[in-house]
Amino acid sequence: MTKSVNFTPLKDKVLVRRVDQEEKTPGGIIIPDTAKEKPAEGEVLAVGTGIRDDQGKLHPLDVQVGDRVLFAKWGGNEVKISGEDFIILKESDILGIINK
Repeated sequence: MTKSVNFTPLKDKVLVRRVDQEEKTPGGIIIPDTAKEKPAEGEVLAVGTGIRDDQGKLHPLDVQVGDRVLFAKWGGNEVKISGEDFIILKESDILGIINK
């Protein structure tokens, strides 16, 4: 369930909520929290307006609210908004959109 976030990123920034990774392997082994890596997959919750080129023309972002994306594992800035953890990324840190 996606809840509304009272935050608007600027320019080419994107607000993403990390997607929880599976707690079991395909073989049924339960992975403890201490052994889990932070996933590099998330849901886009808010996007900036885009960036302007040298002529002043605005270029909107390719990602949209609701897209599921893969992003660089160490990219972006982790933030806490209203007690919930998010990551703010530049669009260039997003590797691609996962097609449903």
